Amino acid sequence: MIGRTHRFHGQGGLRAVYRRGKTARSPLISVRYGIRDSRKAYRVAVVVSRKVSKSAVVRNRIRRRIYAIVRQVGGDIAPGTDLIFTVFHEQVATIPNPELTSQIVGLLQKVATPTSGKPERP
Repeated sequence: MIGRTHRFHGQGGLRAVYRRGKTARSPLISVRYGIRDSRKAYRVAVVVSRKVSKSAVVRNRIRRRIYAIVRQVGGDIAPGTDLIFTVFHEQVATIPNPELTSQIVGLLQKVATPTSGKPERP
């Protein structure tokens, strides 16, 4: 599991990221991210819907795998970043770990250097 300082507490933080955050997506996973005070630690949540798998065992396996990868590459995440990973497919539970790691690292690189075709609003 991820450390207490890197978890969301209460509904307010998640709600703010869903409302004002931006999204980066891969075929199986997306990450919704927002930036807050850079003096605070990054926070991570993983959302796996019951539509992905009816089995709680599989959903928790997916969640644990993603948390483990984020813990490994956590030094690359900028302080003050809020990340919400949303899983779309049950295949995340069974794909090889290097492939899942590359997908998550790719998403984190998109978060670090957002390049979208839309101009930023002031």
